[in-house]
Amino acid sequence: MHVSTSIRVSEETKEKLDRLKRDDESSDELLARLASDEEPIAVGSWDSDTADRARDAIDRSRDSFER
Repeated sequence: MHVSTSIRVSEETKEKLDRLKRDDESSDELLARLASDEEPIAVGSWDSDTADRARDAIDRSRDSFER
């Protein structure tokens, strides 16, 4: 059963969400993806410093959505 719910967000938050949304993704799919507890698959090879900086950037981004 699908229940329609409205969530009020500021224009700034809406713009951030729109930038994160994939072309073929609905708003519901975007929010489900962002709220997922799954850990992203680690692919590629970065040196430790680059990986640490990327991890920090991701953490800051997630923290900004939790405020």
